[in-house]
Amino acid sequence: MEILRLLLGSPLATESEQAERIGPAKGIPIFGLDALSSAAYGPEAALTLLIPLGMAGVAYILPITASILVLLTIVYFSYQQTIGAYPQGGGSYTVASENLGVWPGLLAAAALMIDYVLTAAVGISAGVGALVSAAPELQKYTLPLCLLILVILTIVNLRGASEAGAIFLIPTYLFIVCLLGAIVWGVVKAIAAGGHPTPMVDPPKLKAATEAISAWLILRAFSSGCTAMTGVEAVSNGVMAFKNPPDKYARLTLTIIIGILMVMLGGIAYLVRAYHIAATEPGAQGYQSVLSQLIGAIAGKGAFYWVSLGSIFLVLALSANTAFADFPRLSRAIANNGYLPHALKLRGRRLVFEQGVYALALLAGILLVIFGGITDRLIPLYAVGAFLAFTLSQAGMVMHWKKAGGEGAGKNMFLNGLGAFATGVTVVVVLVAKFVEGAWITMLLIPLMIFLMYRVKRHYDRVQKEICLDRPASTEALCAPLVVLPMNRWDAVSERGLRFAWSLSPDIRVLHVESGDDESQDLRQRWASLAEGPAKEAGLPIPELVVVKSPYRYVVGPIVEYVLKLEKELPDRHFAVLIPELVESRWYFYFLHNNRPQALKAMLLFRGNQRVTVINIPWYLEQSHSG
Repeated sequence: MEILRLLLGSPLATESEQAERIGPAKGIPIFGLDALSSAAYGPEAALTLLIPLGMAGVAYILPITASILVLLTIVYFSYQQTIGAYPQGGGSYTVASENLGVWPGLLAAAALMIDYVLTAAVGISAGVGALVSAAPELQKYTLPLCLLILVILTIVNLRGASEAGAIFLIPTYLFIVCLLGAIVWGVVKAIAAGGHPTPMVDPPKLKAATEAISAWLILRAFSSGCTAMTGVEAVSNGVMAFKNPPDKYARLTLTIIIGILMVMLGGIAYLVRAYHIAATEPGAQGYQSVLSQLIGAIAGKGAFYWVSLGSIFLVLALSANTAFADFPRLSRAIANNGYLPHALKLRGRRLVFEQGVYALALLAGILLVIFGGITDRLIPLYAVGAFLAFTLSQAGMVMHWKKAGGEGAGKNMFLNGLGAFATGVTVVVVLVAKFVEGAWITMLLIPLMIFLMYRVKRHYDRVQKEICLDRPASTEALCAPLVVLPMNRWDAVSERGLRFAWSLSPDIRVLHVESGDDESQDLRQRWASLAEGPAKEAGLPIPELVVVKSPYRYVVGPIVEYVLKLEKELPDRHFAVLIPELVESRWYFYFLHNNRPQALKAMLLFRGNQRVTVINIPWYLEQSHSG
């Protein structure tokens, strides 16, 4: 418990929830890290695909970025409308479910859940990529570093939203100051040099073109560059995490995040062209990230370079926190409607939906292991889910305004309709451009997720139908059960079980499995004095000792078979199987005892029916008493 308290902090009372709510200062690190950090890998993802064009490829980053900025502006205004219409949290799942129906809602849910898992994996791998770029000797430790960061992020997020925001505050704002500072510095130098600045540190020489320019290549670069827009929806999903009035602070936070991101993307696109910086092959020897080259060219490799690279590494690695902030909330919303396990609805010790945190950590860890922690291998799977969710959310908002009507509804419908059209076209472009590279995996996972959610819902509906009861309690045909008490030998634990059996029923069968040891003979010989005699003196029912032979020394199986045989022989009776069990004071002592009670309970629950009740009779070691 002390280790748990040290790692996760003291438990928080339910009434502390308001104190855990945040303002824009903490909202930017919690909900904006993914969007802001994508400035480090979005442009690089586009430039990586332009490598075959050589120097000519760098020239195309400006029009590609301009297209992304136009799309980002449309999405920004659309989500401002969404936050205003759904101040309780209007993520794509909620908006699509309420306005388009169940299946579009599940499509949005599946797309978003997959996107959040990829967000966590890509953010961490990009952070380690930045570190490896600055310290190439660490390249062989890429995957272990990724998994270590994943564990740290999981622990931090289990401590609660407020603490997570405080922990990420300094790295986030240091990153913003460093990158914006480098951009301003670089732009001033570029303008002073007439658009042709001299780099402080020469970037790697550009290779000669190996391909001709084509619309297909530009579309692929655009689709990879669109990864810079992932995470934009995070604020609309987490509106209720903000202090009152939540919609006001959520809108302000979204505005700040989008404003900073647009300056970063535009500045990087201008400067990589001005300084003739291209991408290097990810995972190859001598790899350098675009931002490492850019900051080195602008400021040299002095203190500012290392502080900037350190902040980029931290923010990229921590950008997965956006997924940790939103994935549990999204899972909870879906679970509330019965499409995911109900455990995802429960708040943990720190008012966090911790089952969602564990699920995300596990899935992201699997992805990192499969793809070796290399960002470029994960990028092709990315953005499809995000833009599909964007499209469904905006289409849902069109229907929302159509139903709501009122002043300004027409303007809002047009704005959200434009957002739906723009992101819908982008979904098609991204899917076509990335299909062969890995987007087909995402397109397989989405229907698989929908199928699983549908099956979960069917299960819960079936359970609810079976256990639903709208009548008063029935008092008919009540009778004491036939009690079966397995007994290995006579001891204090067995005696406690027998005493409890006497309080339940006059019909008691004490079941002993004989496997050729001396304890069986001893129990037979002493049974009259141990149990029958005391029962007669006290006027209690005499328990019947039943001995079952087990030539192969099995114990659990013969007990289960005996109970099932009684079930068939006595179809009108109910049965209570009492299982005496030692409860140790320390968890590690359990390895010193057999696990037969747990195995017996599991087998009876698995093979039994409504007429068999299984009751544990615990005996607490070091706290024993006669009752």
